[in-house]
Amino acid sequence: MRVAEILMAFALAALSIGIMVKASELPIGWIPGSGPGPGAFPFWLGLGMLGCCIVIAARWFLRLSPQSQSDEPYFDRRSLNLFLIGAVPLAVMLALIHVVGVYFSLPLYLFFYIRFIGHHSFSAAGLIALIAPIITFLFFEIALKISLPKGYTEPLFYPIFDLFY
Repeated sequence: MRVAEILMAFALAALSIGIMVKASELPIGWIPGSGPGPGAFPFWLGLGMLGCCIVIAARWFLRLSPQSQSDEPYFDRRSLNLFLIGAVPLAVMLALIHVVGVYFSLPLYLFFYIRFIGHHSFSAAGLIALIAPIITFLFFEIALKISLPKGYTEPLFYPIFDLFY
């Protein structure tokens, strides 16, 4: 537990610094007549995160937090199994997005998770796996006009776009 706490503090500190560096490519101060610059919010949020990481590291060094005083393992066997049950299907879904797109990988993931992890009926899992991508498509592609990745299945969507445009 002790090692996990300091490793997470360092990882989040590195992420915070990365956010600050990237945000500082844009104006981070006040722009007269306009308001805060486009990089202001991410930069100052990153600085706040970095400050929290410094406090976590100081508390770890001084052994003030319960985690910094613990010699328990971060992952026991059961925790590792639960993590893998959640992470592996998610990784497969993310990999499939580049091949078959969001609208085919999402229902596969939802069906698997709802049916085999949630232990719900096939009909409930199938219904949600069918409806969720349709609602997602209508919301992103039609209402917001934000195109999500479709992979090799993109030609299947051309007739649908012809209906709306």
